[in-house]
Amino acid sequence: MHALWKAAVLIAAASLVQAASAACYLVYAPDNTVVYRSLQPPVDLSMPLHATMPLVAPGGHLVFALEPTGCELEIHKLDTLHSMVQPAPSKVRPARVARTHRGA
Repeated sequence: MHALWKAAVLIAAASLVQAASAACYLVYAPDNTVVYRSLQPPVDLSMPLHATMPLVAPGGHLVFALEPTGCELEIHKLDTLHSMVQPAPSKVRPARVARTHRGA
């Protein structure tokens, strides 16, 4: 009985390890085109996504699934996403030009 329980624990542990390594990560650009697809995460998942995703994919969003289906062909176009995003216009108004007094 003890050997049967050990075998069940080992099988459960092996299936959990396999499930953890089988995630598929997709990053979509603002226009909903896929710019990243891989079994490796594009960001450090120990950090909050709202802090790391804008650095990697400005304006994009991350979707991940526990199934690796569709991740056989990897896509790495995050550099093109950076070139597509226009910098936000500056909200700083130009300095006023000092008025000069007209001749007295």
